[in-house]
Amino acid sequence: MDPKTKKVLVVEDDAIMREIVVHKLLSVGLTVLEAGDGKVAIDTWTREKPDIVLLDLMLPEIDGFKVLETMRKHHEAVVSQTPVIVLSNLFSKEDERRTKELSIEDFLVKAYHTTEEILDRVKEVLARQEQK
Repeated sequence: MDPKTKKVLVVEDDAIMREIVVHKLLSVGLTVLEAGDGKVAIDTWTREKPDIVLLDLMLPEIDGFKVLETMRKHHEAVVSQTPVIVLSNLFSKEDERRTKELSIEDFLVKAYHTTEEILDRVKEVLARQEQK
């Protein structure tokens, strides 16, 4: 996987958390797009067609569940089939079930994972996409 050719959209309303994750992704040469709310996330995802999305669930404007539902119905396969890793502190079996029904790659609870672990998961998903 050549990170310089891969785009990651980080959807996170907490500016400090977003900055930490973005910095980690940039450190390995990935191109990083940012969105601080659900409306910007949908616009950016549709326009930029990232290779993977890191998606928080608790967002202003439009929550992460609605963002995911909207994008999974998008008419362009390159958009609707984008791999998604949910990165949230909102965690219940119901939340996990709802997101998995929307074909996510993984559900990571922010409090339980380091940025290194998040980066490793992003790399794994991107590498698997290249093999398809």
